[in-house]
Amino acid sequence: MFCATKASVYLMNMNTSVPSSRGFSSVVKSLKYAKSHEWARVDGKSATIGCGTVESVQASKGLHSSLSGNVVEVNEKLRTIAVLVNASPYEDGWIMKVEMSNKEELSNLMDYDEYVSYVENKFPNIDEPVANT
Repeated sequence: MFCATKASVYLMNMNTSVPSSRGFSSVVKSLKYAKSHEWARVDGKSATIGCGTVESVQASKGLHSSLSGNVVEVNEKLRTIAVLVNASPYEDGWIMKVEMSNKEELSNLMDYDEYVSYVENKFPNIDEPVANT
């Protein structure tokens, strides 16, 4: 797997906290999910990577992508509006875009149903997710 060093360093240098205001409130059906709660929106050989909830930007030190490849873009909006990671994770709060080097790694990620089941089993007292399309 590939550590998203470029994006992690970028986020760490923002020196900003992101309030945690989201629990398991929404999951987008068309995305792929890692057990570490990062998500991927795949478009051909590219993937946009984000995270469902970030407690603080310092937590991004360990940001890893479950997809190998090169970081081709980081979300510049997060430099000044870091709260987007939690406030709009699937639209404006994405973290980076990766040019995938091995699309077969997508099979290691979960689809909507698998991810919802995983989270419900791991956190049995969590609220029911709201499905976004």
